[in-house]
Formats: sequence, C-alpha cells, structure tokens
Amino acid sequence: MGLSETDVAKQIQHMIAFIQQEAAEKVEEIEAKAEEEFNIEKSRLVSQQRVKIIEYYDKKEKQIELQRKIQHSNLANASRLSILKARDDYVQALKEEARKQLTILTQDRSKYQTILANLIAQGLFLLMEKEVTLRCRRNDFHLVQQLTPDIVQRYKQELKQIDIKITVDDKNYIADDSAGGIELYAMGGKIKVSNTIEARLSMIFNQILPEIREKLFGINQNRKYHD
Repeated sequence: MGLSETDVAKQIQHMIAFIQQEAAEKVEEIEAKAEEEFNIEKSRLVSQQRVKIIEYYDKKEKQIELQRKIQHSNLANASRLSILKARDDYVQALKEEARKQLTILTQDRSKYQTILANLIAQGLFLLMEKEVTLRCRRNDFHLVQQLTPDIVQRYKQELKQIDIKITVDDKNYIADDSAGGIELYAMGGKIKVSNTIEARLSMIFNQILPEIREKLFGINQNRKYHD
C-alpha cells in the first residue's frame, strides 16, 4: 500500500527539518571555527605589536642613554678644555710678563750692550759661516755696528779663522716693539738664526714649561712619564 499524501508531507517536513538542523549545526561550526581563528590571529597580532612596542621603547631608551652619555662626555670635555685654556692663558700671561721685564732690562744700555754682544757672538758660533748679515731694531743699528768689530775679533781668536764678513742690514729691521736682540742670516738668507730676546725667552720658557705647570697646577696625573 502506497504512502498517503499526509505521510509524504510528513516525510518531506522531516527531511526539511533534518536539513535545517544540519545547516544550523554547520553554521555554528563555521562560526565557532571562524571565531577561534579570529581570536588566534588577534592574539598573534597583539603579541606581535607588543614585541614591536617593547623593541621600539628599548631602542628609544638606548638612544636616550647614548645621548645622555654623549652629552655628559661633551660637557666633561668642554669643562676640561675650559680649564686647559684658562691654565694656558695664565701661563702665557706669565710669559708676557717676563717679556715686559726683559724689555725693561734692555733699557739699561750698559747691561743690554753686554747681552746684545753675547747674542751676536752666540749666533756667529752657531752659523760658522764666512758671510753673515745681522738684523736688529732700528734704534740698535749703531750699537750693533759699534759692537761688531770686537765680536769679530773674538770669533776669529776662538776659531782661528780670519775669513768672516759681517754686514749690518740697514734696510730691514726687527720690529720696534721687540724687546731687542739680533737675527743672523747666511747663504743669502737661506739660513737664519733668531737670537732675539723673544726667541731666547720662548726657547727657555718651553724648556722649563713642564716645571712651571707642575709648580702652578700640580702633577698631571694623566702623564705616563715624569722627569
């Protein structure tokens, strides 16, 4: 016996209900899986961004620390250079004061005459040339001319040498504000010996400069070797 229309309708309704149930369950499964994947991706992105943020602030912190160290180093160097400059200025002021005192000393003509004669003689012995030109201050010109014969005689006696020609330059002079002394030239100006008061002062000052600095500022702890 065949199914009645009512039975067929029931079967169809049952099938529809089954399909709807299957579809609903499938939708729930897809939604659950999608949410799970979303949460996993969200967690991954959050974790990734957290790492990036940490790295960013670590980098910033290191940059700030580096800048702080550089600034500290620059300030320390600036302070050190300022101290060194102040010390050097003081030392140069002492040197200038010594130059002024020597200038006053050379105003005593009798003392200066002896000093000048010795400076000329010393220059000649250093050069040991047959032709020498002397250059002096303008107001020392006649004094140098006056001293030259005795100095030449002394030179010849010491070296047993008679061939020497001394010329006092009457066209070029040492600066008028110089403390005095002499410049000696040989071989057409190719060789020069500066025996001015300033040159001698600089030479002596440089020789004793470490001692001066030590007495003024104490021992330099950064020096590896001490005399």
